[in-house]
Amino acid sequence: MEQDVESTVTVRQPKQTWDDVPKPLQDRERTKQKIQRYVRKDGKCNVHHGNVRETYRYLTDIFTTLVDLKWRFNLFIFVLVYTVTWLFFGFMWWLIAYIRGDLEHIGDNQWTPCVNNLNGFVTAFLFSIETETTIGYGHRVITDKCPEGIVLLLVQSVLGSIVNAFMVGCMFVKISQPKKRAETLVFSTNAVISIRDGRLCLMFRVGDLRNSHIVEASIRTKLIKSKQTKEGEFIPLNQTDMNVGYDTGDDRLFLVSPLIICHEINQHSPFWEISKEHLAHEELEIVVILEGMVEATGMTCQARSSYVASEIKWGYRFTPVLTLEDGFYEVDYNSFHDIYETNTPSCSARELAEVTARSRLPLTWSVSSRLSTQGLPDSQEKRSAAAEELAEQNGDVANTESESKV
Repeated sequence: MEQDVESTVTVRQPKQTWDDVPKPLQDRERTKQKIQRYVRKDGKCNVHHGNVRETYRYLTDIFTTLVDLKWRFNLFIFVLVYTVTWLFFGFMWWLIAYIRGDLEHIGDNQWTPCVNNLNGFVTAFLFSIETETTIGYGHRVITDKCPEGIVLLLVQSVLGSIVNAFMVGCMFVKISQPKKRAETLVFSTNAVISIRDGRLCLMFRVGDLRNSHIVEASIRTKLIKSKQTKEGEFIPLNQTDMNVGYDTGDDRLFLVSPLIICHEINQHSPFWEISKEHLAHEELEIVVILEGMVEATGMTCQARSSYVASEIKWGYRFTPVLTLEDGFYEVDYNSFHDIYETNTPSCSARELAEVTARSRLPLTWSVSSRLSTQGLPDSQEKRSAAAEELAEQNGDVANTESESKV
């Protein structure tokens, strides 16, 4: 839509549909759009449960429901429960005094009331608080001439103990939850893909900011990506396990200093056929889950984070953060998220394995550095072809020598 500066007439162009936009511009606009995460960077799951009809299930597990509430609602319910019970039993004590006629004989020394020095609802409320909290100031006391008061005293004592156990237990669990401990477990901002030990690997870094350790720490990763089966069924947000050392035990962490978690991209990896160019257009998310027991409390702690395709940097490595000082190791968390570029082939791991198999040469840094973003350069292709031709010639010479011996 164009508009002349000096004119008030606006020329409207025909409405352009999304299909009319060139594909490069479509891809650029898609990358500009906000990425919808399954798990946010702070570990909270971006999933809301709607149309839950069986809400009574929350009441059947009322303890967990109260623990999961936010602090402001939890404190409000805590105060409300105690206030309601005090008011209810205060009303019951006032009602007994009213029915027995104690309020009409205030100051009569010949009359034995149910509760001494109870002359109204306010004093009945105070006596209810003293009874339930077992304060016992001694000014107001129940007499032995009031059987209904004795029964009410027993009921309030039992119910008060139950309320105390329930509410105090709820607050204790709420305070001692290990969610805050998970905030001191940090994940690197980006994940990287580079060569390690001759193979493409996807790596990210984890660290613990506290001196107290996470006992029995273990880590696992899942790839969240929609897929379509061979039968045509569409599975949104399909979860696929990514091996980070389950078969070798490397997923069990001794998290004293920051560790780099490595996922080898092999035939069983979901990144086996993904190249650098394809990664930029993939709609995927890697969810990282770190679990362990808090050393101080023994409670299980879980920290989560995620990486989308734009946060996976191809051809980078993490900057070292551990240095040896005088008698101890020091971790520089200022460099925890820093990465630096390194020579990495831009082809997929499958193509890289095929090139290595054709060349019959060990994969070294010099070989990987010669791989361009579009694949193998002409010099490397000629080198592979020359190697194959040389192998064929060697085979022909060996066959000739065997025939001459015969």
